[in-house]
Amino acid sequence: MSQSVVLYQLKNWFLLFFFSSLRLVVSAQPVTVSNEEILAYIADPQKQDIEFFWKNDKGEILESFRNLKAYVESKGKELIFATNAGMFMQNLHPLGLFIQHGKTVTPLNTREGKTNFYLKPNGVFYITTDNRAYIVETSAFKNDGNVKFATQSGPMLVIDGKIHPAFRPGSSSRNVRNGVGILPDNRIVFAMSKGDINFYDFAQYFLNMGCREALYFDGVVSVAYLPEKNWMQMDGICGVMIGVTRKKTNK
Repeated sequence: MSQSVVLYQLKNWFLLFFFSSLRLVVSAQPVTVSNEEILAYIADPQKQDIEFFWKNDKGEILESFRNLKAYVESKGKELIFATNAGMFMQNLHPLGLFIQHGKTVTPLNTREGKTNFYLKPNGVFYITTDNRAYIVETSAFKNDGNVKFATQSGPMLVIDGKIHPAFRPGSSSRNVRNGVGILPDNRIVFAMSKGDINFYDFAQYFLNMGCREALYFDGVVSVAYLPEKNWMQMDGICGVMIGVTRKKTNK
């Protein structure tokens, strides 16, 4: 084999290796998630009525936004946004901590497990009696008596301004996902992907919004109700739900 042929083959192998490596690097980069791919609602706990719901006055689990909407309207209110808010068991009972109107309905879950809920660190999203919103790791949560609402889920998406270390860019594990984040001005970002997304890119969305903490709520069962954007998933099965309401006005 001549020297020129050898050099030619070496050049081709080098180019093949270079571009193959480049493709691997490019494919590992996080995907920029556009606003069109995410259904988001920003709520201000200082100015809006935000409640956590589970059962009606008869002790029946509400289960769907259809039932939640009817329940809220029976109280003379209008439902303007709703989302499922934390993982639940087959009987629709919360898998982790749930506090409603200051009462602990289910305790903090610090057990070990293999599902997303147990991917540490997981966390707690809560609102205090003075209408401040927080997301903390489960190990850091303390109720000093001023917690009005709380729900536990997992994993954390963003921790102190950084994406959860278990997430990998380019991951092929993709699902519809929803979660919550806290903005620097203490407004709350509720977000749900309209299609399949991996954990890394979903966490990146909250990071790009300016959230230093964000918490995953759930995956394929995720649903949202936002009539102002013509998004009303009325029949999904939910455990704990979060609703933003306002006093109903006669038109």
